[in-house]
Amino acid sequence: MSTTALARPATAPAKLQRGLAFWLGALAIGIGLFLGLRGLGNDYAYFAGYFILQYVVLATAWNILGGYAGYVDFGAAGFMAAGAYTAIALRKATGLDLLPGIVAAGLVGGLLGLGTGYLTLRLKGVYFSIATLCLSVVLQTLVVNWDYVGGSRGAYVIRPQTIDPFTSYGEYLFIVMLVLAIGAVGIARAVENSRLGRGLQAIRDNERAAEAVGVPTLRLKLVATALCGALMAIAGAPLPYYSGYLNPEAAFSLAYAVNAIAMPLIGGAGTWAGPVIGAVLLGAMQQAATVTISSALNLFIVGWMLVVFVALAPRGILGWFRTRR
Repeated sequence: MSTTALARPATAPAKLQRGLAFWLGALAIGIGLFLGLRGLGNDYAYFAGYFILQYVVLATAWNILGGYAGYVDFGAAGFMAAGAYTAIALRKATGLDLLPGIVAAGLVGGLLGLGTGYLTLRLKGVYFSIATLCLSVVLQTLVVNWDYVGGSRGAYVIRPQTIDPFTSYGEYLFIVMLVLAIGAVGIARAVENSRLGRGLQAIRDNERAAEAVGVPTLRLKLVATALCGALMAIAGAPLPYYSGYLNPEAAFSLAYAVNAIAMPLIGGAGTWAGPVIGAVLLGAMQQAATVTISSALNLFIVGWMLVVFVALAPRGILGWFRTRR
């Protein structure tokens, strides 16, 4: 019996140990964040935390297609808005609240991602990116002319002051987004360590070579677009509850598309941890700028950070540390 065959049985327990360590660590961090913010007793801290965690989900979703497969997607704002308006439409039609809206948004985003992928994934490079940008424009035009969800006037969501056992609605939204962020990162980590992730990385490195050795490239890319779209829509579903009011201009904000790309690139695209690092770093800087100076500086901060990292650390923070070893 070869040494390789002898080594195989140890692989599964090692993976199980690493997976258990990840989930226990994520749970500990989540509990620590919750207790820390509750100790502050400031409702704005929950909304700031929600803002950062929303971008953790969005950046992680973008990384599944853009980081692992190398297909740069400019349609993040479109999927975010699709999730937000799905939650609004479901609430208006049935009276169901946030949690069913998140589930519905995930289904709509997944189907939208699958359909978009089927139509656009035969394009490559800048042509694919332009096609995803056009998706956002088309969706925004549809929403502006859809009176049922408010059209160009926007839609109001009257939310309760509190939900038991939470101290405020802001705390409730923070907990919901914290669970979504941990789940999204866990999914990205599972994808990275699976055959799907290895197939997507082969597509990123050389798609023709991957096809030549039997990798089902189109099928893997469709799975990635569906998963990416579902997670982006899930990130957008709580948005009308967060702000209490949503109009197309805010829902399709350029900031979502720019941040979704910049955060994984700055943290380290192609890894599950990179988007988390980038989202926490950039999200915290943008929140600090909003409180101390003006929210108008947010995209300026993202722009110069992206320029600095492209020039000095093109593989992001994680890539820079790895090359320094």
